Amino acid sequence: MRNTIHSTAIIGTSVRLGEGNDIGPGCVIEDGAVLGARNRLWMNVYVGPGTTIGDDNQLHMGAVVGHIPQDLAYAGAPSFTRIGDRNTIREYVTIHRGTKEGTATVIGSDNLLMANAHVAHNCELGNKVVLVNLASLTGYCVIQDGAFLSGIVGLHQFTRVGRLAMISALSAVNKDVPPYMLCGGRPAVIQGLNVVGMRRAGIPGPIREEIKRAYKLLYRERLNVPHALETIERECQSSEVKSLVEFVKTAKRGICAGIGTAEEVDEEGESILPRKPPQGATAR
Repeated sequence: MRNTIHSTAIIGTSVRLGEGNDIGPGCVIEDGAVLGARNRLWMNVYVGPGTTIGDDNQLHMGAVVGHIPQDLAYAGAPSFTRIGDRNTIREYVTIHRGTKEGTATVIGSDNLLMANAHVAHNCELGNKVVLVNLASLTGYCVIQDGAFLSGIVGLHQFTRVGRLAMISALSAVNKDVPPYMLCGGRPAVIQGLNVVGMRRAGIPGPIREEIKRAYKLLYRERLNVPHALETIERECQSSEVKSLVEFVKTAKRGICAGIGTAEEVDEEGESILPRKPPQGATAR
């Protein structure tokens, strides 16, 4: 399958292209970039040097991938951007390469980055991550598989977001968000569990119950973090909860605080959210 390259596209020297790529008008692919197979670059896409893109990705109009980082410490050393397969990178998304020599910004596969999202230098995104419009990752952030960041979410440098965590729009996150949590606010706090996300990911009911128990111990039982983790490890055996415990143990910035002690359980007893007083009532 031959590549289709518009006559106005600029392809640098030593660029390697797989088969079946469609490169639109005004695109620029810098020297040394590598594209796999069947990628579509719409018009005016920029791909910087040191960028590797896998197969079956869609890069929409004005996307910038692998440009120099917005970091005053950057001294021009060669660095990299590595992108996997089947990602959708929408209009005017910016993804910057690593700052230090030989380092990389890494994005996995099957991610959706909506218009104007920003991924700064040395970030790591897993698979099936969603960044909604204007979500912004500063340097060295880590976003694990299946996480969902809503619109205009901002993360502090070095912040991590765990697997299947969900952050609500307009939130400012300055500490790590553990896996499976719902998070939001300025500053962001943990508000409950992403039960819908866990169901959609196929996590079985008994494991969801273990995760709910771990959440209660960590955020609802008034335990300090070491005591909560000790109790979780004693009571919960699933690999999902073990990964949650490991995430908390390795949080260099600490984890987001909880919203309080009030809780609300849905008809299946799975969703834990802050209780809202009836309209007109006075909250206690």
